[in-house]
Amino acid sequence: MTSPRTSPGPAAVVCGLGAALPPRSVSNAQLCRELDTSDEWIRTRTGIRERRIADPGVSTADLAAAAADQALQSCGSSDVQALVLATTTPDHLMPATAPTVAARLGLTGIAAFDVAAVCTGFVYALATAAGLIAGGTAQQVLVIGADRMARLPAPDDRTTRPLFADGAGAVVLRSGDDSEAGALGPVVLGSDGTHRDLLLVPHGGHMQMQGPQLFRHAVTRMCAATRQAVQLAGWHIADVDRVVPHQANSRITDAVGRHLAIGTDRRVQTIAHTGNTGAASIPLALAQAAADGTVLPGHRLCLTAFGAGLTWGATTLIWPDLKPAPSPLHDTAKELS
Repeated sequence: MTSPRTSPGPAAVVCGLGAALPPRSVSNAQLCRELDTSDEWIRTRTGIRERRIADPGVSTADLAAAAADQALQSCGSSDVQALVLATTTPDHLMPATAPTVAARLGLTGIAAFDVAAVCTGFVYALATAAGLIAGGTAQQVLVIGADRMARLPAPDDRTTRPLFADGAGAVVLRSGDDSEAGALGPVVLGSDGTHRDLLLVPHGGHMQMQGPQLFRHAVTRMCAATRQAVQLAGWHIADVDRVVPHQANSRITDAVGRHLAIGTDRRVQTIAHTGNTGAASIPLALAQAAADGTVLPGHRLCLTAFGAGLTWGATTLIWPDLKPAPSPLHDTAKELS
């Protein structure tokens, strides 16, 4: 499925960016005290050296609100008409977490709802927000990816527990013209529920993952979605300055890079210090890359993701000149309560 930018409605333009990570960092060495594994095993198979884990009293809404508040400050306006929250870890089965986040931000009365597409959730949420803008339902939309993924694996699972972590990232999209920097290109989305068992959290249970099969699907789907999104934008792969992939596993990112002939200098990779934060990983990576200068105004970006479901998606944009936001890896001043 694609969402072409040839619709008569206005384009969705990125005008604000924010992120939030829990202050507590858990190193591989700390995990190894509880699991039958080693720092070398984790690093060589995942690329992860440390990850941020939220304290028990911190909710998905807490993380989401902190990232969203920063995005609104970056935008310079809180005049939004809708909030779309991509999350796999809502605070309750009912109600959705998005209305709580909106209320925390003083946005009571706006449209607010959750989107569940696991690690592709942020791309799905971008497409949803772009549709609200194109249809005239909203002039500005707050899009958040927030997850507490660290609570899903079993405590003794040496395969999944080192991978997953907690965090949130957000962007503000405004109505604009598709020729502007920050305008989202066509969005490619897809799913295949026949492989839902490859990564699954059953009711009342812990995460179950079939790693080798999941790896193959992730590489194949992310490569195909990236190629399609770039082609629909009228670009070539060589034109892309930075690919911002879902931070699932460095081996997946490396394999995608090899297949697409995208060198390490053109890949945004933050997984070493953040782990896999689910729907939060792409906006978190964007925030870190914008803060440290890896992504600069005028860079042509492709955002690409793959997740359980199976789901996948990709889109493009030229990075705009935004108000600087602090590095999520180095700024933990935001109180999460």
